[in-house]
Amino acid sequence: MPDVKTYTGGCHCGQVRFECTTDLAMVTACNCSICTKKGLHFTFLPPESFQLRAGDGNLKEYLFNKRVIRHQLCVDCGVDVFARGKKPDGTEVVAVNVSCIDGVELSKLTLTPVDGRSY
Repeated sequence: MPDVKTYTGGCHCGQVRFECTTDLAMVTACNCSICTKKGLHFTFLPPESFQLRAGDGNLKEYLFNKRVIRHQLCVDCGVDVFARGKKPDGTEVVAVNVSCIDGVELSKLTLTPVDGRSY
C-alpha cells in the first residue's frame, strides 16, 4: 500500500507555496496538448488535502479547451503549480503538479498514462 505523506512545494521563484497530503500512487503522464507542451505530471487530491500556504495574490488562472480545469500559474516565474476542477462525477479535485513538490524525483515514480488527447 502506498505511503501517505504530507509534502510541501511551490513554484520556481518561491512566491507560491503549498502543502498537500497524498500517497503519489497515481501520477499522470498525460498526452493532452498542455501536459505535453509543459511537461506536466499531476496527482489528484480532494480539496481538503491541499492548502495554499503563500502566493494567492501571485496566481493567474488559465483555462483552455472545455474550460473546466482552472490551471493556476505563478505570475512571476510562470510555473503551473496546481489546478482546480471536477471529476466526471462532479466531485471537486485539486491537481498538484508533482514537479513542484519539494524533493520529489519524477524518475523514481511510476507514471500512469492518460489519453487526454482523446477528451
